[in-house]
This record gives sequence, structure tokens and C-alpha cells, in this order.
Amino acid sequence: MANHRYGLIMAGGRGTRFWPRSRKRNAKQVLRFFGERSLIQQTVDRVSAIIPPENIWVITNDYLQQEIRKQLPEVPKRQIVAEPAQRNTAPCIGLAAHILAGLDPDAVMGVFPADHLILKDTRFRNFVRAAFRAAETQDVVVLGIQPRWAETGYGYIEFPKNVLPGANTAIPVTSFREKPDPRTAKQFVERGHFFWNAGMFFWKAGTVLELMRQHQPKTAMLLAGLPGVDAKNFTRKLAQAYPLCENISVDYAIIEKAKDVVGLALDDIGWNDVGSWEAVYDLADKDAHGNASRGELIAENSRGNYVDSQKPVALVGVENLVIVDTPDALLVAGRGSSQDVSKIVKRLDEAKREELL
Repeated sequence: MANHRYGLIMAGGRGTRFWPRSRKRNAKQVLRFFGERSLIQQTVDRVSAIIPPENIWVITNDYLQQEIRKQLPEVPKRQIVAEPAQRNTAPCIGLAAHILAGLDPDAVMGVFPADHLILKDTRFRNFVRAAFRAAETQDVVVLGIQPRWAETGYGYIEFPKNVLPGANTAIPVTSFREKPDPRTAKQFVERGHFFWNAGMFFWKAGTVLELMRQHQPKTAMLLAGLPGVDAKNFTRKLAQAYPLCENISVDYAIIEKAKDVVGLALDDIGWNDVGSWEAVYDLADKDAHGNASRGELIAENSRGNYVDSQKPVALVGVENLVIVDTPDALLVAGRGSSQDVSKIVKRLDEAKREELL
């Protein structure tokens, strides 16, 4: 079945929490935070040992399509597709399923975000192989990340109480839980059978389309009306139909409504969704005073800071700051407030400051 296995890498986000480095034309997924490879390049590197590049598809946007094609020369250009409009993950995955089902009726697809970090690649690939095997016989397979703290920013997957983290056998999922409040998140972690939903799914392309027909009939009809991906009018028809699709996540749209969902309860794979500058700081190498930097940093009586700049930066008597310097904008934020950087981007959007977006 290996030749029927495909990978969809979702790469359409703007990464607004990483402004001012992340912009529409140079978003988080194509940036290099850790080493010489961008996040999307690292994603392809991880899965290419299982899925050959000719079976990898990327769905992104018009702003990033050319940059991603440049960064991923091993992936055929036609397989890096631009969405005409942002419509969240359900239409994105539905579009990929439509394309793959037209090319290979037996296609089984794994869905991977483009902007996550996984430090234990070999361990992760073992789970991916197990997930593909399960998806070839089961309808929907999800991956759960063993929680390391009581996180309120993720949804949770509930497994049976006797779940064994790290097993390579898919087991039934009891329920999906929305992002919890702090008290509920603490209870989830203490109970031991609630896992973070990492947004990685495995299923047959035909299964996706059937679930879309059942639970998202309008979007399913719009996608079914598209020609094959190699048709001359595919791009034009996509531009007409896609903006009319419902703007909704795949979790809400179909996964939480599907019957007999199974999952793998992962143990430690070194996963991080790299959701803010705080996450980059946590993962970075630090000096004796907890300062981290990309570029030259001179720190005097300063602790716990993160600096990203191409010019030397000197800090005196400051703590727990994020400082990001680009040619046209400078960000100074408290590390604990780094999630709020996206609010700055919202204000720039409202002010139509396109030169800064």
C-alpha cells in the first residue's frame, strides 16, 4: 500500500504571532528559526522517508506559493497549490482529497501542519507508519500528543482510561474536547488519558469526501464540481468555487462528527507547535543568565531575554523581553505577552498598512 500513501502539508497560515519577521510573503512556515532549514523544509524532511516527494502535496496561498516552490525543489511544482482564499482546514483538506481521489482512487492521505517542530524524527516516523496502516483499514485516525503541562490553547483527545502512551496500535477515541479553561486543563493532565490534538490526521481520500458530503454538503458540492488538477481550467474554476466554501476547521466540520474515530496516543516525540516567540525562546540555546539570541548579543545585568536581529544588540538592566528587529519594523514585547503580537497585526490590517503586512 506504500505507493498509495500521500502527504498533505497545510501551509496557508500567516503566522501573525511572529510579526515582524513573519509577513504575508515570508510567513512563519518558510522562516528559519532552528538551523538552516525552514519549518516547512523540516516538515518535508521528516515525512519524505515514508512518503516520496512525488506523493507530497502542499496547499498554501498566492503570497507563499513561489517561495515554497523555491524551498522545496524536490516536490513537483504542480503539487504546491495556492488557495484562492483562506477558508480554514476543512476546505483545504477537502480540496486535497478531491485532487488525490481523481489521481488515485486508493489514495490514503496523512495531514501535517507545515510549521511544527518535532525533535525525535525517527520516533515520529514510527507512529506515522502505524497511522497509515490503521487508516488503510479504519476510517479516521488521529494523533494525540502526551501533554507536558496543562495547556489551555489546544484541543484535547480523550482516549480510554487504560491508554498506554507510545503503543503503535490505534485505539478508539472516546471524545474530543475543546480548548479548556485552566482548571479543566489541569484535570485533563492529571487523569492521564487526555492528549493534545496536534492537527495530524490519516484517512482515505474517499473517506474525506464522503464525510464532507454528509456534514459539509455545500463545500462538498463545490469541490465535486472542480475539474481534475491537470485540467487547463482547474485554477480558474478553483478561484470561482473555493471562496464560496464554508470557513471552518476540519475538527468542527467532520472529525468530531465522524463515527468510529481511532487514534494513536504518542509518547515523547519532541513536539512543539512553535506558537509564539515565547516558544522559540524556550527551544533556543541560552547563556548563563537565560538570554537567547539570533545574532550578536551583548547583555549587562539582563536576564531571560530573546533577541532576533541582524545587527549587534546591547541590553542593560532588562528582563524577560522579546526584541525582534527587521529593516522596517521593531518589536519589543514582554515574553509573557508574546501571544498578543497577533493583535498588532490585526491593528495593522485595520489601518491597511500593507507595507508592514
